[in-house]
Amino acid sequence: MTTATTIVRCGNCGHKNRVPLAAGGRPRCGNCHRALPWIVDAFDDTFAEVAEKADPPVIVDMWATWCGPCRMVSPALERLAIERAGDVKLVKVDVDRAPRLSSRFTVQAVPTLLIMHHGKVIARQAGAAPVEVLRRWFDDAMEKDAREEKSASPGADRERRS
Repeated sequence: MTTATTIVRCGNCGHKNRVPLAAGGRPRCGNCHRALPWIVDAFDDTFAEVAEKADPPVIVDMWATWCGPCRMVSPALERLAIERAGDVKLVKVDVDRAPRLSSRFTVQAVPTLLIMHHGKVIARQAGAAPVEVLRRWFDDAMEKDAREEKSASPGADRERRS
């Protein structure tokens, strides 16, 4: 288990908080208890723990340092993670430093964005987009995932018949 942490300043009260890269639950400010944005890096050896086992939905940013569009979409993703603090975790993966993940997710272009929920990929998008488009993409994916989970629940068949 990784015990690495990052420091996050609370947008509400300014308090500095030590936030683990991987943990159960969702990070909150130690001072005012507001949800904190959760933005972390992951690599081949930490991805499962950091992204797949995360409680909130995860946006995975597969990027590269040499990629112009990656540098353009990064601030939009960070803005979304800040807006949705407590409801999403942003995991950034440098494809040049994580070749097994790049291969596993068949990344053919960067940036490639994934949304993971309960350890599975529920949405995928290649290319940069403005925050408004990313927000809609995330919301649509979460709505679709919720509908699919509801229809797959044991009582869903019985509810449809009544």
